[in-house]
Amino acid sequence: MPDFSFSRDSAISALRTLGGCTALGLATCAHAAPAFDSESPYMLGDWNGTRTELAEKGYDFKLDYTGEMGSNLHGGYDHDRTARYSDQFGLGTHLDLQKILGWNDAEFQLTITKRSGNNISNDRINDPRVGGFTSAQEVWGRGQTTRLTQMWYQQKFFDQKLDIKVGRFGEGEDFNSFPCDFQNLAFCGSQVGNWVGGIWYNWPVSQWALRVKYHLTPELYAQLGAYEQNPSNLDRGNGFKLSGSGTQGAILPVELVWTPKLNGLPGEYRAGYYYSNAKASDVYKDRNDQPAALSGEAYRSASSKHGVWLGVQQQVTSIASDHSRGLSLFANATMHDKKTNAIDNYVQAGLTYKGPFDARAKDDIGFALARVHVNPAYRKNAEMTNRANAVYDYDNPAFLPPQDTEYSAELYYGVHVTNWLTVRPNLQYIRHPGGVNDVDDALIGGIKIQSSF
Repeated sequence: MPDFSFSRDSAISALRTLGGCTALGLATCAHAAPAFDSESPYMLGDWNGTRTELAEKGYDFKLDYTGEMGSNLHGGYDHDRTARYSDQFGLGTHLDLQKILGWNDAEFQLTITKRSGNNISNDRINDPRVGGFTSAQEVWGRGQTTRLTQMWYQQKFFDQKLDIKVGRFGEGEDFNSFPCDFQNLAFCGSQVGNWVGGIWYNWPVSQWALRVKYHLTPELYAQLGAYEQNPSNLDRGNGFKLSGSGTQGAILPVELVWTPKLNGLPGEYRAGYYYSNAKASDVYKDRNDQPAALSGEAYRSASSKHGVWLGVQQQVTSIASDHSRGLSLFANATMHDKKTNAIDNYVQAGLTYKGPFDARAKDDIGFALARVHVNPAYRKNAEMTNRANAVYDYDNPAFLPPQDTEYSAELYYGVHVTNWLTVRPNLQYIRHPGGVNDVDDALIGGIKIQSSF
């Protein structure tokens, strides 16, 4: 028989511990850990209790790291086998202004990011004359530099039904948002920003913005935003630019989001529309309705640009009553203005399974497929450009490869090493990289590392 007896001192100690957990919250007790404790969410632990103390006062600090390796195992534009590594550090602080200043339902976020490294897609997978659409290393891009990524103030009103955020941030934080566990860009983050990146700026780029959200019910909310459309924010030297010089207009997204629990399992359903009031260039014709590449005239100008998106995420199974484990399905689709955008539509679908084995209850598996379709008018423009230059041989450096459809697939297994470290080895397959039929299909091996200090 097991011995359930314990001393009076043990009982008092246990009650004190339970009382501390009740007063500070169970999460706080879990965070009170030394550096490199596998159960802590942070590699550096609780800073000898200082981190918990600051959090209780409203000051939360984070230093996150994402590193991604990609190697061209087979195919692609350049068959010379090599590997590339890119990474990002993110340093941020979140302030609970209700605890700090007594401002009810108010908070502030400040984040600085630094990206560095190289991308295997740039010179091995894609034809550099036209580039690609997806990226085998999503953390690469938007200038390998240091940026002010978030600087916003958020205030809630009317029992938190109305939520207003203002400051500097990207559209993908709130609109068309999607997790980023996959390494291929076609399955990571807000997809609108990947296909109209000239006007919609995802993380780590920020711009002056306003977002207003209103909860119609606890599970249903509508939101709209206004974001500065300023291409100079993309420049490598403008990571901390705060002035509005270079602004061309505004992008105005609106979205309806439903977050139900079906059979007790969480889901998220998004439908949205974006409109840009900045001028945009036609991808094919001049002002006389002729192919601009042949006429030599400037491409005609449109007064606006627009598109729509749909997004679905739904957990469909669980392991007994443990909803942290189980199968989830997802799908995303976008459609864009055919007159002004290179990509006219994109679709993606996949699944993740968390806790595949009892012994590895926090590991996860993911698989996804995506199709990126090029606007036929954009393809015709490349054909007309080659015709105007009398270049028809793909191997001629002056040839502009016409682009059509690119297909991507990724399979990963996420190893939950500790609560502060996840490693996801993955395999990616790209058919017609960059939508160029003359480029060999590519097989890419990758490793994604996510850690929080």
